[in-house]
Amino acid sequence: MMSGVTLEKSKAFALRIIKLYRYLCDEKREFVLSKQVLKSGTSIGANVKEAQAAQSKKDFLAKMYIAYKEANETEYWLELLFESGYLEEKNFRSIYGDNKEILKLLTAITKTVSS
Repeated sequence: MMSGVTLEKSKAFALRIIKLYRYLCDEKREFVLSKQVLKSGTSIGANVKEAQAAQSKKDFLAKMYIAYKEANETEYWLELLFESGYLEEKNFRSIYGDNKEILKLLTAITKTVSS
């Protein structure tokens, strides 16, 4: 099932985000943007997990759409971290690519379920 794959990928992504948060706080002494990306980046998987216990198709879709919006917000924070010099290009491209993959999965799920 696609949402199972999405849950695995979003959980792995959340763990990467936690490591990024620690790195930004410990190494770069950056505490504002890092907190924002931590919140949105870990919220993706939490909402996908909630969707799996949805009471209806409408509830499932609502949770998946929230996950999509959190992934979209995460993209913004990652861009800011990169463009402000806190993230090196190699690291940015890797984690940004993972986020893009999750966005594509969530888009596919929400389109399929809503049609």
